[in-house]
Amino acid sequence: MIRTTIVIDGMMCGMCEAHVCDAIRKAVPSAKKVAASHKKGNASFISDNEINKELIDKTITETGYTFVSVSSEPYEKKSLFGRR
Repeated sequence: MIRTTIVIDGMMCGMCEAHVCDAIRKAVPSAKKVAASHKKGNASFISDNEINKELIDKTITETGYTFVSVSSEPYEKKSLFGRR
């Protein structure tokens, strides 16, 4: 699994976070654990495969926010009590 983190400029409140999360879910139907933070200026989600960076850029821009960057890294699900 892959964790994708998107740096976004322009989110100001919880409603902005909700708009970004909804847009990501529509663009990437396989996305799980979608979360956004206007305080941190980012959004993240987990997917089975790496996501096309142009798709993420287009999705964020069409939502009305400024796409800054995107990064992906392997994600390992933690087991009970944080043990692997």
